[in-house]
Amino acid sequence: QVQLVESGGGLVQPGGSLRLSCATSGNIFSRVAIHWYRQAPGKQRELVASITSSGVTNYTDSVKGRFTISRDNPKNTVSLQLNTLQPEDTAVYYCNAPAWYDPRNPFKLYNIWGQGTQVTVSS
Repeated sequence: QVQLVESGGGLVQPGGSLRLSCATSGNIFSRVAIHWYRQAPGKQRELVASITSSGVTNYTDSVKGRFTISRDNPKNTVSLQLNTLQPEDTAVYYCNAPAWYDPRNPFKLYNIWGQGTQVTVSS
């Protein structure tokens, strides 16, 4: 079973930066889209940023211009650079592969989630 492992969270002051990473050992990483979600206490999980297999990116409005998603296919990692962080960015951030598949059976898709990494923005 493929796993996604997030890292890079922590405590940062308002205006600060963090870089989150999502790593996997899966051998089809370069062929799938990867999403970053976040969930703040008492709120629904929201999609923050996405990157397709070809590198096309998309962001929710509240993070445009501050967050940058990128992928390094040879290293099987997707990163999320968080700049100009604000207290409302405090949440658990999750990496997600919504359409993972086994090449031996490409018609069955798996929705894979990481365990999450905590980002806290506070002075």
